[in-house]
Amino acid sequence: MIRILVFLFLFVGCSYQVPKDPETLVWQLGAEPDTLNPITGTDVYTSRIDGFVFDSLIERDNETLDWKPKMATAWEISADRKRLTFTLREGIRWHDGHPFTVDDILYSFDRVMDPKVDTPHLRVYYQDIEKVEKVDERTVRFTMKRPYFMALTFCGGIPLVPKHLYESGDDFNSHPLNRAPVGIGPYRFVKWETGKQIIIERNEDYWGKKPEIKRIRFEFITDDTVALQVLKKGGLDFSGLRPIQWVRQTGSKNFLERFQKYQFYTPSYSYIGWNMRRPFFSDVRVRRAMTMLVNRGQILQKLNFGLGTEVTGPFYFLSKDHNPEIKPLPYNKEEARRLLKEAGWEDHDGDGVLDQNGLSFHFEFLLPSGARFSERLADILKEDLKEVGIEMTIRKLEWALFTQYLSERNFDVVILGWSLSLEQDPYQLWHSSQTEKGSNIAGFSDPEADRIIEEGRGEFDREKRALSYRRLHQIIYEAQPYTFLYTMPNLVALHRRFENVKVYPGGMDPLEWKVVREMMPQ
Repeated sequence: MIRILVFLFLFVGCSYQVPKDPETLVWQLGAEPDTLNPITGTDVYTSRIDGFVFDSLIERDNETLDWKPKMATAWEISADRKRLTFTLREGIRWHDGHPFTVDDILYSFDRVMDPKVDTPHLRVYYQDIEKVEKVDERTVRFTMKRPYFMALTFCGGIPLVPKHLYESGDDFNSHPLNRAPVGIGPYRFVKWETGKQIIIERNEDYWGKKPEIKRIRFEFITDDTVALQVLKKGGLDFSGLRPIQWVRQTGSKNFLERFQKYQFYTPSYSYIGWNMRRPFFSDVRVRRAMTMLVNRGQILQKLNFGLGTEVTGPFYFLSKDHNPEIKPLPYNKEEARRLLKEAGWEDHDGDGVLDQNGLSFHFEFLLPSGARFSERLADILKEDLKEVGIEMTIRKLEWALFTQYLSERNFDVVILGWSLSLEQDPYQLWHSSQTEKGSNIAGFSDPEADRIIEEGRGEFDREKRALSYRRLHQIIYEAQPYTFLYTMPNLVALHRRFENVKVYPGGMDPLEWKVVREMMPQ
């Protein structure tokens, strides 16, 4: 529901053994999460695992995307849209056997709103809640300060942690349970081997329908070339594929007899983020020039075999909020040179590097280690920038350190992606209040954008909201805090011993997958 960081074009770790247990799904992760706490986690890896270990009050139907009951059997929304009341299902227990209660919801909400808890990205979605009340032992009520079009999404989807285990007084951000969670979902945590794997297994006491797959092993493999080798050797069941792997390296009869390939879109995009706090990128003319120096069309063809769609703004290109009238800025070195000169960046001292007031145009391009596409894009960009007199240094960091640099705003330029929700509230990424500690990492700030974002939260007319968001798209496009790159299709391979595999508008649902008994080793 919230926007989460994604490591570009990698999914899935490092065992080279054929799975001994055919009812175990071995799943590659392209990086190791830094926590499994559903309140403080910020990246797609935490979210992926927590989706199995924790549950929510309501969930979307895979096909219709309508909300339906889960841990809550029913809910009511008042006529003024300011009170949401949920009735909890009876008999639900945490994985340690302790009953799940309304008090767990109240405690979790308090942690979300606690300024000492590292979750500014999540807090923005709950800031308009006035109070959360225990009506009775099975009923909880959220009261809003003002109506919010995503109130049901976030009240019904509030991340939950067990009060009885967290209220011990340990620091919430570094609590031992953050690496050994006690959840409430269809799978329970088993173990986390740092640098290697995380294992979860089916919760045999789960209140709802139990998944057929008994165990899931998430293996950390940061190099996707290695991941494909492990997949082919039978050490993985489910792995993301790079475009070159999709097109050229997984088409053999032998591979296709063992694996089914899937291609599908989910809301997301990749981008190059310019830190607007840096003197190089505080001027919009420089940011527009930088976008004109990224040959996005050629890179898409050269590196990704054309797989993907070039994007121009912050909304999913298949959503109503996307402004189709906006076209990508062209790749144009001459116009970029003109804009840079206009902004005062010229080679005044004749050393071949642009400068301004004694400052040479030399910046650092930060990317996560193992992101092959990002590495190759950075190499191409470095050479293109050199031709116009800009020096760029490439620096790779491990995922945990990389996200720390983002949080501290300690970067010049980054390449990354956002995984988006099916419905978007742009507050987290683009409101000016989020520039210091939130997810507005580029430092974008615009009064009209703030107004549209704030008014959009209270607009329940879908068409009116989309109209105002298309204007927001235009404002952000003109400011170019990011060079928006692509929405890439998900390219994955899954072993054929799993069946009942469907692709929905929100992606795949492994909870539905079944094991083909005939393909189990005897």
